[in-house]
Order: sequence, then structure tokens, then C-alpha cells
Amino acid sequence: MRPPVLDTDTPESFWDRHWTGMTRPSSGTPTAVLARLVAGRLAGRAVDLGCGRGDDVVWLARQGWQGVAVDVSPAALKAVEQNAQAAGVAEKITCARHDLSQSLPDGAFDLVLSMFTHSPLDFDRAAVLRAAATLVAPGGLLLIAGHGSLAPWAWTDPEIQIPTAQDVADALALHDWKVVEIADYPREVRGPDGQMVEVLDCVTALERPGD
Repeated sequence: MRPPVLDTDTPESFWDRHWTGMTRPSSGTPTAVLARLVAGRLAGRAVDLGCGRGDDVVWLARQGWQGVAVDVSPAALKAVEQNAQAAGVAEKITCARHDLSQSLPDGAFDLVLSMFTHSPLDFDRAAVLRAAATLVAPGGLLLIAGHGSLAPWAWTDPEIQIPTAQDVADALALHDWKVVEIADYPREVRGPDGQMVEVLDCVTALERPGD
């Protein structure tokens, strides 16, 4: 459960409080769609935008990728460093603090991740995703996963209209890019009182044409 938003919160203070308050240990398990869609791709340079505690970027480093872990929260980036050290891949991961609505890291990447980068604060996710696409190197993959629906205990209004995977693709308007996957997947989640509900995960994966 995420903490409540305070009137005085900035993105850094909110997410620092969130990650500092996490009592469940980091799983070390990558997002399922990442493991599935990256299988068979040559390892290269990856950036994880909104990396949290870094399970995805640490897993990539274990597969031979060089990774840049990006988050607004210093607490999250500290957790990434600890997880990378424990996994023996600290030399393969660089941490960079960015507020994604304000800045992104420099460089071209063979894999650009935006995995569930939602926020209860004011956050133009569509604009961030369009900017993320500019980081993809020729032949590289843009992989976006997001919530397609919210559980009743979610941190925002469960009635809010959330874009589907196709909506995300349409907003990006990358018409010359190869569609790797555009799909909405049901998933069961367990609530704070043990209740189970079905939510949707939206996956938009597009490959930039090579030179």
C-alpha cells in the first residue's frame, strides 16, 4: 500500500516515503513480460525509467546487459545499489536520479523500460512515454507496462479511465515502428485483507527500425 499524499509532498518526498516504508523485501524477480520479451535479444544497453528497487534492471544485468536505473527517489536508488551488490552485478548498473516529468538520462539505449510508472501525484505519463521513445536506439525496444484497471484499494479513484495498451500505442504515434506486442492481460492480485480481485496489465512493446 502506498502512503497518503501530503499537501507538502514533492515527487521525491512522496516516493522516498513509499520506498523507505516498504517492509516486504525486494523479490529479485523481473516483471514477467520483461523476461518473456527480452528472451533471445542480444544484451546491450538498457534504461529502466522509474526503476523502484531495481528488480528488473538487476535481472537484466545478470543476463549481461549494462543498465541505467532511473528514479526520483534516492531511497529507491539506494535499494537498487544494494540489490545490485548482493547480486554481484554492481559494476553493470549506474544509478541516476531524475524526475521523469523534468528530465531523462542522455544516450541511446537498446532497451527502454517504463514498468508501471503511475503516480498519485500530478504526472503527465503520456508525455513521459513520448520522451522515453526518443531514447531508443535504432533496432531497440521500447517496453511499456501499466495498470489497465485498479483494485478497489488502489491509491487513486477506481473509476478513473485508464488507457489500454492500444491507447498507449496510439498516443505514441510511432507508426513506422514494429509492433512486438500490444495486449491487455488479466492478473489476480491479493488485497490487504486477503481478498482476491482481477486487474488488467497493459503491455505496449514497439521496436524502432534499424538504420
